[in-house]
Amino acid sequence: MSQYETLTLVVEDGVALLTLNDPARLNAVSRQMITELNVVMDEIEAAETGVRCLVLTGAGRGFCAGANLQDRPDKSPEGEPRSILDTHYHPFLRRLRGLKIPFVTAVNGPAAGVGMSFALMGDLILASTSAYFLQAFRRIGLMPDGGSTYLLPRLIGLARAMELAMLAEPLPAEKALEWGLINRVYAPEELMPETMALAKSLASGPTVSLKLIRQALWQSAENTYEEQLEVELRGQREAGQTLDYREGVQAFLEKRPAEFKGQ
Repeated sequence: MSQYETLTLVVEDGVALLTLNDPARLNAVSRQMITELNVVMDEIEAAETGVRCLVLTGAGRGFCAGANLQDRPDKSPEGEPRSILDTHYHPFLRRLRGLKIPFVTAVNGPAAGVGMSFALMGDLILASTSAYFLQAFRRIGLMPDGGSTYLLPRLIGLARAMELAMLAEPLPAEKALEWGLINRVYAPEELMPETMALAKSLASGPTVSLKLIRQALWQSAENTYEEQLEVELRGQREAGQTLDYREGVQAFLEKRPAEFKGQ
C-alpha cells in the first residue's frame, strides 16, 4: 500500500479501512488531505487490491471537524479565486457516489461541516455514542456544502434539514438515529469491532448485487417511478448473469450458506 501523510489505508479480508489521520486537528480536511483522498480512491478501486467494501473513519477522538480554514484558496490560471470545492472536494464526493462496492462510515466522534457530509455518504452510517453531527457553516457566515443540502432533506425531511443548517446546533448520535439520519449507534469501544464485522460480511457478499443496489437507490432520488422500474429491469438482468446469482439459488435449494465470489 502507498504511504500517505494525512491518511492510513489497511486492506484485510476484502475490506479497505481508510482512516483520516490528523487527530491533533480532529482530522480537519486540509488541502493535503483532500488531495490524498482523491489519490487513495485510485488505489482502493484498483482490481488488484481485491477490495470489496470500504470503511471510512477518523483517528483519535474525532471523525472530521470539517475543512481546515487555514488553507488558502486555489487560483485559476486567470488569477481569480477558484473554489477548492470544485477542484478537490467534488471529485472525491463523486467518486464515493460512484463506488462499485459498499461504503460504510464509522463516525467515532464529532462530524462537522464537510466532515458531516463525508459521514452521510455512507451506504451504512454507524456512530459512537460520543459522536455528534454539526452543520457548522452558518457560524462562519457560509452555507452548507459537500452535498449536504442534497442529502439532508432526503434523509430527514426539509424541516429538520433547515433546523440543522440554520441553527447550527450539534445533533447527538442517539438523536440522529431517532431521526433516521444514521443506521446504528454503539458504545465507543464497540464501534470499530462492530463496523469491521459488518464490513467483512458485506465484503463476502454478492458484490455485483450490492453495487446495483447502491446505484439504484442513489438514482431513485431523481427518477420517476417508470424510470426506476427501468433501472430495476436493467440491474436485475445484470445481476441474473452473475456467478453469485447461480450460487445463491443453488445454496438456497441445497439449504446451505452461499459462498459468493463477487463475480
